[in-house]
Amino acid sequence: MTRTPESVRINTLQLLQEVRQTAEAAGRAPNSVQVMAVTKTVEPALVNVALQNGIRLLGENRSSELLEKYQAYQVDADQIHFIGHLQTNKVKYIIDKVSMIESLDSIRLAQTIQSCAALQGITMDVLVQINIGNEPSKSGIRSEELEDFLGKLVSFSALRVRGLMAIPPKENYIECFAKMQKIFVDTQGKTSDNITMEHLSMGMTSDYKDAIRYGSTIVRIGTGLFGQR
Repeated sequence: MTRTPESVRINTLQLLQEVRQTAEAAGRAPNSVQVMAVTKTVEPALVNVALQNGIRLLGENRSSELLEKYQAYQVDADQIHFIGHLQTNKVKYIIDKVSMIESLDSIRLAQTIQSCAALQGITMDVLVQINIGNEPSKSGIRSEELEDFLGKLVSFSALRVRGLMAIPPKENYIECFAKMQKIFVDTQGKTSDNITMEHLSMGMTSDYKDAIRYGSTIVRIGTGLFGQR
């Protein structure tokens, strides 16, 4: 399918409506779920169409692509999250261009974010990425490591943990959504000065409705807005 401004406009309006309806059907407030437009390989002009029609959050997978497209977006840095695997040597380039890093998966990365954020005089919001399917090909910590991982992050003054992120395997994604919801709820009571569990980021074009039913607060949509890559 060819991407056009009109197709993106129609997709955006339809998707936002479906997300609201799905949230309401699950007994949740219609505005309790944020729709993130995943912009990998999408030209800024089409991303801006989505922004003009109700999208308020962008997700960037690659630091190099973010740097190339950043100036062309009709959006502020507080509306961009970094969602891909982030190499420590790339942190300094994107630290002032995003409001959240959703893919925190190691103490080494946390240390780099802490250092770069402190130099900028900012506090960086992060989500801890859980490898809920224990897949060797995916980033993230194992769920049983979470409590210890959060304990180590308490001392990071320029880093604020706002919740969890996961990309479940397709073959048992419902089971993984249920596990993530339980982990998220169980962890909400274990807060500290820089840990407040508010967001559960999971669900993409093919499974976002189920993700919403299992408590997701951020769904990451690429194909559903912009068509196949």
